[in-house]
Amino acid sequence: MRGGAVIVTLACALWANAASAQVTVRFVEPERYTDAENRLGSGLSLRATLGEIRRIIEGFGRDLPPGRSLAIDVLDVYLAGFERPGANIPFGLRVVSDVTPPRFRLRYVLTEGRRRIAAAEEVVTDINFLLRASRLSSGAFEHERDLLRDWFRRRIVEGRPPAG
Repeated sequence: MRGGAVIVTLACALWANAASAQVTVRFVEPERYTDAENRLGSGLSLRATLGEIRRIIEGFGRDLPPGRSLAIDVLDVYLAGFERPGANIPFGLRVVSDVTPPRFRLRYVLTEGRRRIAAAEEVVTDINFLLRASRLSSGAFEHERDLLRDWFRRRIVEGRPPAG
């Protein structure tokens, strides 16, 4: 029984890794991103921001059909809100308003086996992002996570072309 539990645990771990491996993320020249770190010294480093964005995007692999892979190059990041110098010292403060939506510039390729299904470069943003926001905060990067999740669902899962 004990050996069976170990095998089941290993199988689940391998399946989870395979699902998330369907989505690969590459950050292209992150030191040049418009707004991906807290420059006020509040502890939100570029490395931490990119780690969270990677985790969010790679998590979408669970929603890809078997056999499909998505490669995403993140070309630019603009986090929701703006930094407010001097507020909440020493941690800093990020003020979010309807004029400061999150924005990503992405290049992506969706494949099934060796066949390319979709490929494009686009700017992902939503000026109405606050209308969708929950009344209760769900943590750091909630606006960025919601924006990327909605984009992924529309563009990749449903295959809808960009508006416009």
